[in-house]
Amino acid sequence: MINEKILASLRNELNEQTAQMRWSELERFFASGSVISVAGELDLIDVGARIAADDKDSVLGWMNAGLIRKVTDEQAGSWHADDTLLWAVVVKPWILVQHRRQQPTGPAQ
Repeated sequence: MINEKILASLRNELNEQTAQMRWSELERFFASGSVISVAGELDLIDVGARIAADDKDSVLGWMNAGLIRKVTDEQAGSWHADDTLLWAVVVKPWILVQHRRQQPTGPAQ
């Protein structure tokens, strides 16, 4: 079980370090295999905190569901074409990126 106080502290720290970056600034890290894509339905900061806290169960679940994974060549090519602006945060040795956060869908009105 991951300590919630530790997670909260990590979330606060990572939130301060998160920034928007152009893909062109991240390409060299992609070339070294250290850029991880986080699906829009996940919270980038929470994913980073759980990776930093070594929450293997959460990370493995997201990986198995395809919600976090290394950026693919196809993704990189698409982002390169328009120098996409991404949210990014470093959780050594990884750089986590998220194209856009999807808003939760509420009940139809």
